[in-house]
Amino acid sequence: MGTVTFSCVFVVLAFLLANGNGVEVGFYELKRGDFSVKLTNYGAVINSVILPDRNGKLDDVVLGFDSVDGYKNDTTYFGAVVGRVANRVGGAKFTLNGTTYNLVANEGKNILHGGPKGYGDVIWSVLTYKPDSHITFTYESSDGEEGFPGALSVAVTYLLIETNKLGVKFEAKAHNKATPVNLAQHAYWNLGGHNSGDILSHELQIFGSHITPVDEELIPTGELTPVKGTPFDFLELHKIGDRINELPKGYDINYALDGNSTTHFRRAAEVYDSVSGRRLQLWTSAPGVQLYTGNLVHDVKGKGGYIYKEHAALCLETQGFPDSVNHPNFPSQIVNPGETYKHIMVYRFTAH
Repeated sequence: MGTVTFSCVFVVLAFLLANGNGVEVGFYELKRGDFSVKLTNYGAVINSVILPDRNGKLDDVVLGFDSVDGYKNDTTYFGAVVGRVANRVGGAKFTLNGTTYNLVANEGKNILHGGPKGYGDVIWSVLTYKPDSHITFTYESSDGEEGFPGALSVAVTYLLIETNKLGVKFEAKAHNKATPVNLAQHAYWNLGGHNSGDILSHELQIFGSHITPVDEELIPTGELTPVKGTPFDFLELHKIGDRINELPKGYDINYALDGNSTTHFRRAAEVYDSVSGRRLQLWTSAPGVQLYTGNLVHDVKGKGGYIYKEHAALCLETQGFPDSVNHPNFPSQIVNPGETYKHIMVYRFTAH
């Protein structure tokens, strides 16, 4: 392929909004060939992922909004980096090294995705940006933010790899106190295109033979139970809608990925849309992946004015196990002062 001139294509869009801490909010594009990813430093959000189908037709395959204001008023976490602790912490509290920390609850008595102002609702700084390669966002999280202990320096890098691969690397360094850290990417995927309807005909495989079952408030019980023969069984590729009606609202559950604790990188999931021919394969260094089928997406006005409805997309959030701070049998998420948390994801897209 010939040399591509990026000077006109990779432009920080003219959506720069001044704010109180002097950091500007903008949209940034990474592009290589006909594969492009648009991001914003508000919430370190993935705003769009555009790629070809089997016939070369380009579509945007993630749900989102046209402006930053949409994300500011968002309750769905579209495309956001969530933390300091992704998913739920039961009772919005935990005890660490003899001290009980009371967090800021935002889902009944529990805390979800870091609290009312988690990392998906803060403005990140742009450390480096190379439009044909990568962007790194950073955030300085203060001691006591949403109730969590210790100052934490956080970075997320979005990286184009080879052809039609997107890497996501999370890093977080604890400074003065031990703290739980569990960062996740909350993109909503619809391989037919963000405006193509629901994902119930998408086929899904998850490389996890156990789930962490939950109570009525979606807090893990602390058990690990096998999925085989249950509605949660995606050990073989099959349609998401095949057994979804056996569940009250849809899927919202953490899978314990197969592979022992020394496995640094493992397959997490594969998604296939037979209409477009697009396939997403996901690898991760994390021990779990949350499957969420957009059960609470109800008439949300998204990009281009399209109205997103229930099951308009699926999320595959690789992560530490939910509520691990209250379950010693779950893999630890505690990062001690001077230590660095790392979590890597790689998405590979193909179309046939």
